[in-house]
Parts: sequence; C-alpha cells; structure tokens
Amino acid sequence: MLSENSPDTSPADRRDHAVRAAVEQGITGPGHPIVGLLDITGIRTAATALRAAFAEVTPPGTPVLHAFAVKATPLVPVLRLLYEHGGIGAEVASPGELALARAAGVRPEHTVLDSPAKTPAELREALALGIAVNADNAQELARIDAMTRSAPTTSPIGLRVNAQIGGGSIGALSTATATSKFGVALRDPGAREWVVRAYLDRPWMTRLHTHSGSQGLPLELMARGVAEAYALAEEINTAAGRQQIDTVDIGGGLPVNLLSDAETPTFADYARLLKQQVPGLLDGRYGLVTEFGRSLLAKQGTVLTRVEYTKTSGGRPIALSHAGVQIATRTVYDPASWPLRIATYDAKGHPKPGPAVAQDVAGPACFAGDLLAENRPLPLIEQGDQVAALDTGAYYLAAHYTYNSLARPGIYGFTVTPGGVRFSLVRAPQTLDEIVAESGGAQPDALLRHQP
Repeated sequence: MLSENSPDTSPADRRDHAVRAAVEQGITGPGHPIVGLLDITGIRTAATALRAAFAEVTPPGTPVLHAFAVKATPLVPVLRLLYEHGGIGAEVASPGELALARAAGVRPEHTVLDSPAKTPAELREALALGIAVNADNAQELARIDAMTRSAPTTSPIGLRVNAQIGGGSIGALSTATATSKFGVALRDPGAREWVVRAYLDRPWMTRLHTHSGSQGLPLELMARGVAEAYALAEEINTAAGRQQIDTVDIGGGLPVNLLSDAETPTFADYARLLKQQVPGLLDGRYGLVTEFGRSLLAKQGTVLTRVEYTKTSGGRPIALSHAGVQIATRTVYDPASWPLRIATYDAKGHPKPGPAVAQDVAGPACFAGDLLAENRPLPLIEQGDQVAALDTGAYYLAAHYTYNSLARPGIYGFTVTPGGVRFSLVRAPQTLDEIVAESGGAQPDALLRHQP
C-alpha cells in the first residue's frame, strides 16, 4: 500500500534519504544494480496542486475530471494512489491501459478513452462500460454511429480536433501541426464545416477534445489550442441553438523543467493563463477534463543504478552503470531533447563530494551511444558508487526497451518519516524466467516443425 505520512522535507532531501536507505536496506546492491524509486509524498503533493489549480479558476460546482495519462506511468499502485488520494481518474489509449485502470479501481465514469486507432472491440467495451470516448476521425465516428444504434450507451462521446496551431521544440510530441496524425484537422478545406455538421447530426455527442502536445510546448501555445477548441464549442452550440457541448477535454501536456529541482511551470501557472486567455471556458458553463501525465509524475521518480566499473578512454573518465537505453530510450537516442540530470552518491548512498570532472555515465547496452550523460561535469565517480537519474518518474520507468534482453528493474515507492524510510514494492524486478517466457521459451521447437 502506497501510504505513510512524511515530515516536511524538500524533494531533494527526501531523495537523498531514500538513496541512502535503499543501499542500507538492500533495495539496491550487487544483486539488484538498478531500481526505480517513487516519492509517494511528491505524488500526493502534485495531485493536490493540480486539483487546487483548477479549483481556483472555476466556480464552485464546476464539473472537473482530472484523468491521469496512464501511458506516462502505467503502474497499478500509482493509478490507485492518484485515484484514492487525489480523485484523479485515468486517460487510457489501449486495452492494456484500460485493464490497468480497472485493476486500480478507477470507475468507468472517471475514465477517458483516447487513441487514433481504436479497434471495434475496444470501442464496444468502452461503450458498454460507460467510459467517455473521444473519436479521432470520421471513420471512427461512423463506427460509433453503428454501435450506438444497435446498443445504446451512457458513454459521453466527443471528437478530437487538431487546431493546427503549430509545434513546440520537440516535433515528435507536437500534435497540433499541419500534418499531425491526431484528430480532425480544422484548417483543412471543409473540415470545420464537417465538424459542426457532425455534431448537429448527433445531438448525443456532448464533448469536444483537443491536445496540442507535451514536452517542449510553451504555455502560450497550449492555451491557444484550448482557445481554438472553446471557440469551436461556442460555434457548435450556437448552431444547435442549445448547449449541446457541455464538456471540453483540454488534454494535458504541461512541460516539465528538466534542468533543476524547480517545478516550473506549475499547474497554477497554466490554469491562470487559461483563465486570462479563455475566460468563457472557465465561467462554469462547461465541464472540464484534463489529461496530465508527465507533469504529475516525472519529478517524483529516480532511477538508481550501481556503477559496476570505471575506466578512462581518450583521457575522459567513463562510469559503466546498469541504467541505459533500456530505461532512458529517448535520452539515449535524442539527448538534446531529453537531457537527464544526474546525481552521484558514494557506495553507502551518501551524496558524492569533490570537484566536478567532465565524464561519461554509460549504460550496459552493446552500442557506443548508450549514454545517460556525456562529458558531464560531476564529482569523479568510482567503482561501486550509485548514480541517480532524476526526473524519471514518467515514461522512463514505463517505456522499457528490451535491447540485450535487459531485465525491467524493480520499482519501489518510499516515504520518509522521523523513524526512517519505508519502502513498498510497486513492481517486482523482472526475472530471467520471465524474459525467456516472453521470448518464446515455451515453444523452442516452433520453427523446426516447418520442413523445407
């Protein structure tokens, strides 16, 4: 159970306590040279801040559903904590994510299904359960039409639109570009008129959804995307002669500061900007749905890895650790967009002292680019030290890459109390038997049965 009260310490202090305790309690060591740590107090604090930010800018009684983007940290105990402590539901984009949300106890009315490629089976399940569905395109909407004619649903139905307002600094995460694969492109010829008619022909369609991107997107561009969706909702409601659209899903995407412990921008910063730029959306006439992910969990996670060896090559020190591309895939392949802060600790888990020395922190995978940090000024790392990759609570613990058949690390939640640090197992370390099973180990002769 992810619970416990913590003293009023800073996130950095809690992290230092947790690293030292992980070493002392054997959470990490030669047998488990890489682990993930989740700050339970930090998760609770982030959830509270999100709810408070939007409560501040909406009238009392405004329906607001905060739905955590499960893709960011698809761990059942995390979803359970967010739901039970913060009243935060789930935004899911696959049958697997929906299964995780249901296992965490998230009720259908607090769940939203997105995805540009929903299968008939996914749609039928969501509509049968009463889960909110955001259709991505005209063909999907036609599929929903047929399903609701044969089996009425209580699911709120919406349509995702792409305001085509441009991208941020990371193209791969910008979803409101001219050619984005997501949603109905509003500026394409005839598209806006089609959207309005689609709603007028379906009086049961009551939601509108937009999401302009995430990391690398400035707040002003995010707000502009929301403003475009609000203007479209007003246009549709005017054409309908009633408030047909009663809820606007504004997506998520709040960027995370990856350069320091500071949590900037904040949920409050974004909510206040929306109040300034789109006041009509927040005056109580519309319900709201948000879909934040990275901004809730990134700074609550640390990947801790033991340094197996150190060496020097070309005059540069290199620390060879067990954390690399398998957990930091984006960082390894695109370090400019996804820099990782590194903290160093000695073999006993104490912060590493000493002058900064430019060095590489390398992972275990068999290619030269498997680096968590390159030419990074850090206290000189020695064999047996611990290296911490910070801001890794979202995506890094989830997007495991099976290069070299490296095992998924164990993940532990922690709380810091006056009596010490308490750990709770969130996900057990992957075993070698599990790796073999996932790799066809139960049918080794499958290909030998085919005779030439």
